[in-house]
Amino acid sequence: MKNFHSILFLFYGHALMAQEQLPEVLTFKEYLAHVKQFHPVARQAGLKLSMAEANLLRSRGGFDPKIEVDYDRKEFKNTEYYDILNSTFKIPTWYGIELKANFEQNQGIYLNPERTVPQDGLFSAGVSVDVGKGMFINQRMASLRSAKIYREQSIANRDLMVNEVLYTAALAYFDWLRVYNEMMIYEGFLENALERFKGIEQNARLGEIPAIDTVEARISVQNRRLDLEQARVDLVKERLDLSNFLWLENNTPVELQPNMIPEAGILPTVDEVLNIPAPIATGVIPENHPQLRSLELGLRALEVNRRLMANRLLPEINLEYNFLTQTPDEFQSLQRENYKAGVSFSFPLFLRKERGELKLANFKIQDAELDFELKERQLENRILAAFQELESYSLQTQMAEEMVENYSIMLGAEERKMSFGESSLFLINTREIRLIEARLKQNEILNKFLYAKAGLFRNLGIIPDAD
Repeated sequence: MKNFHSILFLFYGHALMAQEQLPEVLTFKEYLAHVKQFHPVARQAGLKLSMAEANLLRSRGGFDPKIEVDYDRKEFKNTEYYDILNSTFKIPTWYGIELKANFEQNQGIYLNPERTVPQDGLFSAGVSVDVGKGMFINQRMASLRSAKIYREQSIANRDLMVNEVLYTAALAYFDWLRVYNEMMIYEGFLENALERFKGIEQNARLGEIPAIDTVEARISVQNRRLDLEQARVDLVKERLDLSNFLWLENNTPVELQPNMIPEAGILPTVDEVLNIPAPIATGVIPENHPQLRSLELGLRALEVNRRLMANRLLPEINLEYNFLTQTPDEFQSLQRENYKAGVSFSFPLFLRKERGELKLANFKIQDAELDFELKERQLENRILAAFQELESYSLQTQMAEEMVENYSIMLGAEERKMSFGESSLFLINTREIRLIEARLKQNEILNKFLYAKAGLFRNLGIIPDAD
């Protein structure tokens, strides 16, 4: 990672250096680590967790102590009708219990008699308890529990987002590698065609072979050049696609230098870079898979909501008791004879709203459970299919390698026969075309093999370590 910036340049239209640059290799591990650290989507995934933390902080605010002050005064024609001060300090607690401390100081000619207090004011300390539907769970408790669940769920969703962007980034790298390999194949065979054309042209001047053979050799060179030029165009496109995943620390897009090339021997290291497990785990979903973890946490949040809806079927009963005293600094002044108490009761007769909300909560849980079972089954099948696909491409890779080797032997034999005058340029071109097709097929199988590994990486929900 420390040398990564040296192989990229800012995309601001600066001219490239005139002198020829030596090729530099951008390894798959280095590339993927950079994408994970700086890509906007990966950084957005981190913001999801920060947002969940902020939401949790907001939910905890429901249990913050609160100070309330209510002051009301009326004076008319030099007559003080009333002067009312009521201040309260409240401490909400978990199980529907609220601790209170209150101070009242009221005076005035037309003061309501029930507000009459001693001249220096009246202090009270007590408790308010919801013994009905708010006792074991209420909106405040449910919000905090849900916020804690959503924080864990945001971690799973963040991992899913990072996994997805790394998956698409890996595909872009594999396509870049495929097109680069194609260009190397065409470059190599163009050199062969040029050497052959020079030899045939010289032999034709000496009269050893017909002049028409030079036309066929020239056509072969032209075909190779056309194929190479198309490969170069494709390489530019793939390089630009790859650059979509390359960003700097300050959200600045960057572009690969033209002299950058992909890692050649990527196949032995790709499993290590992607943290792909051994085939022993075939068809087994990893523990704490981010997608299933997210669905499971969503179910837990729905269960909290269902409990809240079920609790609303209970009546609302609030009990309140407060000790009254003029001297709060003296603990003995809090006596049972001086108190203020009350009870409130509320209960809807038909409970249609509450019963409807409970049914909806139950339906949402059933829907989420079915979705969880479906996603789990789909993941199992996709993981199993991915491992079987990898086994097939591993076999195809060996077969393609043997086929390329055999076609190379056939081409070499045909060239030796031609040196003895026992073959023709047409047969050599035919053998070479078959070899090119075999090399391209081998490269295509390699690309599909790498695609399958990336697909397994995606289905397993893996997040590789960034070095």
